[in-house]
Amino acid sequence: MSRKIQIAPSLLSCDFARLGAEVAAMQQAGAELIHFDVMDGHFVPNLSIGLPVLASLRRATDAVLDVHLMVSDPLTYAPQFADKGADIIVFHVESDSPVQAVIDVIKAKGKRVGLALKPATPAQAAFPYLEQLDMVLAMTVEPGFGGQRFMADICPKVAALRAECDRLGLKMDIEVDGGIDNDTIGQAAQAGANVFVAGSALFGKPDYTQAVAMLRKNALTDTVAV
Repeated sequence: MSRKIQIAPSLLSCDFARLGAEVAAMQQAGAELIHFDVMDGHFVPNLSIGLPVLASLRRATDAVLDVHLMVSDPLTYAPQFADKGADIIVFHVESDSPVQAVIDVIKAKGKRVGLALKPATPAQAAFPYLEQLDMVLAMTVEPGFGGQRFMADICPKVAALRAECDRLGLKMDIEVDGGIDNDTIGQAAQAGANVFVAGSALFGKPDYTQAVAMLRKNALTDTVAV
């Protein structure tokens, strides 16, 4: 089943002093999503941006905002991020909140919903929920920090997710996040991913349009866009 390649620049790697301009530049460069990482210092050992930043960014852009909640209590925070302007809300199956309840509250807000899996979590953890989801995120590094090395051994998990979605007839977006660059994106695409979160491979490059296009080209080597 063919699937559209989507590039999602990760704001963790942007120049936060120029946040609005960075997002506008990536959108102009052809990126389909903007990836917004939220860390609570508990689910992962780091802190990042939160509700006020999302609200400010929402006022400044019409870009699709892909909010990744790396938090212990997504049931409390998902509706708040929905209200502040998230378009897609992705939360972790390993969180403390009941998965079905979080799916329900995100859908009740009229937002797209995604379920994220840490590297050690098997693909099968997402299977009971696939028909309710818009996206599955397979972490290709341990969540919490940018700049880590791509874990190629996650590719079989991506392939298992894609195979199960195909079996169910679901045209699912499968996102990968961590260590995605021009050398690794092809492996993830070949496994079945079609949404690629990239940080240092995009932000800070002299030509954002060229950087986005190069990632897309390397992904398209191994899959088909629609």
